[in-house]
Amino acid sequence: MDPRFIEILRPSVSVSVDGATGVEITPDTDLRALGIDSMAAIELLFTLEDTFGISLPDADLNDETFATAGSLWQAVAAQISPGQSSPGQVAA
Repeated sequence: MDPRFIEILRPSVSVSVDGATGVEITPDTDLRALGIDSMAAIELLFTLEDTFGISLPDADLNDETFATAGSLWQAVAAQISPGQSSPGQVAA
């Protein structure tokens, strides 16, 4: 997962349901269990689209896409142009 993606998620999952802080974000991180509801998902979507210069297709705007950090990253990564580089990566 791209470091920018993780930094965008961090504020949304900074406090888990039990109040613990410093949650590690992995591909298996359950976004709903960490408080990302439908309103937070919309805000997250706008931020991701702006940051990565993409637009997620309507087909990806569903519960499965927003279930985990990994599933959301897969949807975002699929929209990134092959020549568009990410921090720490060399453009093709």
